[in-house]
Amino acid sequence: MDNKKIASHLKLLSQLMELHHQNPFKIKTIANSYFKIDKLPFKLAEKSLEEIEAIDGLGKSLSAKIWEILQTQQLQELNDLITNTPSGVVDMLAIKGIGPKKIDIIWNVLAIDTIGELYYACNENRLIEAKGFGLKTQEDIKLAIEFKMASNGKFLYAKIETLNQYYLTLLGDLTSDAKAYTAGEFRRKCEIINQLVYVIACADISLLHKQITNLPHIEIIENQAQNLVFKDINNATINLILCTPENLITQLFKATGSPAHISKMSELVDLEKNYLSENEIYALAGMAYIEPELREGNNEIEKALHNSLPVLITHADLKGTLHNHSNWSDGVNTIEEMAIYCRDELQLQYLGLCDHSKSAVYAKGLSIERVLQQHQEIDSLNKKLAPFKIFKGIESDILGDGSLDYPEEILSRFDFVVASIHQNLKMDEEKATTRLIKAIENPHTTILGHPTGRLLLSRKGYDIDYKKVIDACANNNVAIEINANPLRLDLDWRWHQYALNKGVKLCINPDAHRLEGFLDMHYGVNIARKGGLNKENCLNAFNLADMIAYFSAKKQGLKI
Repeated sequence: MDNKKIASHLKLLSQLMELHHQNPFKIKTIANSYFKIDKLPFKLAEKSLEEIEAIDGLGKSLSAKIWEILQTQQLQELNDLITNTPSGVVDMLAIKGIGPKKIDIIWNVLAIDTIGELYYACNENRLIEAKGFGLKTQEDIKLAIEFKMASNGKFLYAKIETLNQYYLTLLGDLTSDAKAYTAGEFRRKCEIINQLVYVIACADISLLHKQITNLPHIEIIENQAQNLVFKDINNATINLILCTPENLITQLFKATGSPAHISKMSELVDLEKNYLSENEIYALAGMAYIEPELREGNNEIEKALHNSLPVLITHADLKGTLHNHSNWSDGVNTIEEMAIYCRDELQLQYLGLCDHSKSAVYAKGLSIERVLQQHQEIDSLNKKLAPFKIFKGIESDILGDGSLDYPEEILSRFDFVVASIHQNLKMDEEKATTRLIKAIENPHTTILGHPTGRLLLSRKGYDIDYKKVIDACANNNVAIEINANPLRLDLDWRWHQYALNKGVKLCINPDAHRLEGFLDMHYGVNIARKGGLNKENCLNAFNLADMIAYFSAKKQGLKI
């Protein structure tokens, strides 16, 4: 083991000791030692214990720790601290810009113990209220986490949109006649993008190839006459398919669909020929056009052959937005600001307000007294802003036993209730499923919020029995949220069709905590289309009159 690795062991030891409020003098001594060890002009591994003890500034205690590391490749004291620290909290120590003092607050005050939750808290503006944090610190942490997330070469769809547009412009300008088109996962609107794929049509492919190889700051991984793959400075993988204009449609078609979709299509139509449009390809195969989002090789081809594909929902179909947070809890804007923005900027008919409930103390959850005060404000605003409507909602925490965290007489005052799990996420599938189903069976639950609690690329979420949960929603007239936050996109699109087949309404909810958060509905619509949702089965595609009637029927226990 070299000196740098020994120093890193001691650095982590000092950080964890500080995090666990151990002796400050010992912490300082160990912290000083790792700087010294890292700069020693000789290898500690080549020294005896006596020689290490003789090094100025180390002493017997530290020397014993170093010797243990050299002899066993580990340090038991460090192992014990790691065992007593959530792995996500240990991971936070690698984030540039935050040390043990800030992580102590994040962990023990804000109750955040994973990087994913920390990133989500930054998006929800939660950190700025904590001691020692401000807007700049919060933004720095958010950027550092984004950099760390990108280091594995995978990207959230939302985080790579700008890069995609950059490459479309760059590649299209490489020659006078070059035309670049997005394909692959991005065109299919997958939630996670492993590589950006482009098809570039150009009369002179050799010139186009030369121009690409001369691009600055790229590391070429594959270099073929009509296919180049490179890594850029963002650690994004870029896959370029070069073709003539005549071959464009065929190449774009093959580069867009999943391998399963293309394999099935190749059995129905010749994919080596040139075509004028993708519509022509599907028509020759005797089927309806399949939107790129659906081309995953599931049952879309069978539906297209029987002309039973859904008319996919569009952003223009949305009439309102449900599940949004104001500055009454952990949001940034006032209720009035949110309502006016939805009415005037987004041209919506209604806003569903869903601030956090009383158990969410970390998010300024509403006590019963504050719920009643908020309802008075909403009544006043509804008179002022009519015919625009603000619905009185709440995001009620699902407690450990599956109950909601307000008594029945308070729950009955809301127009609708979004029931969500935010705490005690470490559950096995049976417990998580039972907990959700009990909440679903509560007659006041209108919508099941972000069903698995996942945070893409950072937190898997708890395992659930999807069929049992969705069946329970069907039996209890409970809609399921498609949380449009690009970190969540939960309910997963792979389960949309099962829910729709069971008669469950889905609801595209931005979970907005600031005005810009409403724009996340764009990502919710993308993933809803991928799941095959049409406007008829999307709750917030209901117009205002139908939404009022829906909530009224639900409160009366009527079959909807």
